[in-house]
Amino acid sequence: MSNYTNLPAPSPEAGLSRYLQEIRKFPLLEPEEEYMLAKRWVEDEDSGAAHKMVTSHLRLAAKIAMGYRGYGLPQAEVISEANVGLMQAVKRFDPEKGFRLATYAMWWIRASIQEYILRSWSLVKLGTTSAQKKLFFNLRKAKARIGALEEGDLRPEHVQRIANDLGVSETEVVNMNRRLSGGDASLNAQVGSDDDGSMQWQDWLEDEDADQAGDYAERDELEARRTLLTEAMDVLNDREKDILTQRRLTEKPVTLEDLSSVYDVSRERIRQIEVRAFEKLQKRMRDLARDQGLMPAT
Repeated sequence: MSNYTNLPAPSPEAGLSRYLQEIRKFPLLEPEEEYMLAKRWVEDEDSGAAHKMVTSHLRLAAKIAMGYRGYGLPQAEVISEANVGLMQAVKRFDPEKGFRLATYAMWWIRASIQEYILRSWSLVKLGTTSAQKKLFFNLRKAKARIGALEEGDLRPEHVQRIANDLGVSETEVVNMNRRLSGGDASLNAQVGSDDDGSMQWQDWLEDEDADQAGDYAERDELEARRTLLTEAMDVLNDREKDILTQRRLTEKPVTLEDLSSVYDVSRERIRQIEVRAFEKLQKRMRDLARDQGLMPAT
């Protein structure tokens, strides 16, 4: 898989709109065709088969890369890193595992992008903890989940909620929010030059074929995560399972106060059990995913 000089490459000079137009030309693969191409690569190292699997998923890589617009890095470079992850996924894809390439590739694409971001951001290179890295990549989602979408500093209650949810200190939440604020690119930002028709990011995100591929992969990944979650719950004892379920896996989370009454311990003790159980569950899910070939080893 060393010869990829004929792959389209995103270029700031040429404009991303031209790249996005080019990758639309590659057709999506039907399940049977994908399986046969993967078999040809695994058994015969057929570079043509690998190339076709890569090009058919370039739109998926670009779509995932666009979800990382808010880190102040060149979008063309983020897409390039996404493509590196995609090629690694194709190289290691085992068609006999029973899932589609898109589902497997999503793990590799995200891992490649996140590694690039971590290498590029000095605040991470200077030595952050694993909890801070988790905060780095999940702060925006945490803010959106609780409706904290305002610019500037977070309100105290939002800081406390996010800190509890992600298992970090309130100071870390405040500092990370200040470092990340103001970096989001608008979906209405123009892509390319006026000669390209003044296309906007949101116009490219509306590509029905790309959405079809992405939606399929996301549904497949969601089902895989549900299966992993069910298996991983075995690592918890009964109390941890109950507290974690009541706090994070129900539509209306039970309050710390209510659970402290049930278990006759302090609210802080319930919070500690919740955080510890969540960390144990995450680690077990990652281990299972690696064992099953669903995500890259680190």
